[in-house]
Amino acid sequence: MAVAAVRYLRSVAETAPPATEAEAPPPLRAVRADERLPTAAQDPRQLRSVLGHFCTGVTVVSAVAADGAPAGFACQSFSSLSLDPPLISFSVARTSSSWPRIANAGSFCVSVLAADQGELCRNFAVSSSTGADKFAGVDWTPAPVTGAPRLAGALAWIDCTIHAVHTGGDHLIVLGRVCDLAVHRDDAEPLLFYRGAFGRLHA
Repeated sequence: MAVAAVRYLRSVAETAPPATEAEAPPPLRAVRADERLPTAAQDPRQLRSVLGHFCTGVTVVSAVAADGAPAGFACQSFSSLSLDPPLISFSVARTSSSWPRIANAGSFCVSVLAADQGELCRNFAVSSSTGADKFAGVDWTPAPVTGAPRLAGALAWIDCTIHAVHTGGDHLIVLGRVCDLAVHRDDAEPLLFYRGAFGRLHA
């Protein structure tokens, strides 16, 4: 019976009319070079000014470096990315002196800053190449999985391992796989960044 079934299916396939162009799926292809729109030269100041109208939260990305000292930087490009698997993302300048130390650690913790942590953010926005100790006087505890610094007083924290790193112009796009996370201050307001200055929510 199996042989008869195979013969029947073959005969049906041979007698079936060929698919018309309307029935055939369109081929998948990339955009050709001559179809791409030309890239207009943008003034970096105008780019920063216009994109600065997108209000963001503010975070600190931190890790314990190979030498045992903490490293971190202020970051406003943080965002959630995927629920399955649990991923987050952020961007960091390729010139960052803190990122190589975090990258070598292979893990990090994101602390979501509260409205009363503006000065703390300014400290972490300073380049570590100046020799400034960003963690001087900063209270923190190790995250439960990676041991990366969780900053005291933050709204929430996300403990991550590095999942992937992609290039994006003069920045790197970092994907982190979430190991653990929690809300620390559910009744506090977030620190916001808008048009080059800190802000806060109003009813």
